[in-house]
Amino acid sequence: MKSYLEIKVPISFDEYWFRELRDLLDGVDIRWQRGYYHITMAFLDFAPDGVNMVPGLDEILNDAMAPTITFDTLDAFASGAHRQVIHLTTSNAPDDFLELVEDVRRYFKSKGCVIQSDFRLHVTLGRVQDSRMNVRKLKDIISQVDLPTFTMELTELEYRIFRGKTLGQWKLMY
Repeated sequence: MKSYLEIKVPISFDEYWFRELRDLLDGVDIRWQRGYYHITMAFLDFAPDGVNMVPGLDEILNDAMAPTITFDTLDAFASGAHRQVIHLTTSNAPDDFLELVEDVRRYFKSKGCVIQSDFRLHVTLGRVQDSRMNVRKLKDIISQVDLPTFTMELTELEYRIFRGKTLGQWKLMY
């Protein structure tokens, strides 16, 4: 079973900088994320059947403090041939958040889960599927957006089956 742990990022599709980004990329084939913004802390390509991950996540997350993240960067990365991901990120990831991510990933691996991708702190805004676009062109366009620096305390987490139901939810203290 594929599953993932995410921490929700409460931004809006209607933020002025997000509208500016979409306007600059008008005419490019992009599947924009409409709500449900998050940072994937761990994507499990495989989790063993019959292993309940929630009790161990409870132990890790019940005492965790909500991370405070300052978002200050719009960027893009390649995700296969003629595919790119436009995302929001930070130039200074908090150490306590990165440690929490590593604790969670270690836990999953100790339970026999397979995690093929490295952690990349990003909030997906859109997926480009346009053969006319490459990462360099995309970054040039994105750099024109006037992104304000903003700080958020991230408190809500969900462990979900990929394209399926929620298996666990947590609210972190701050």
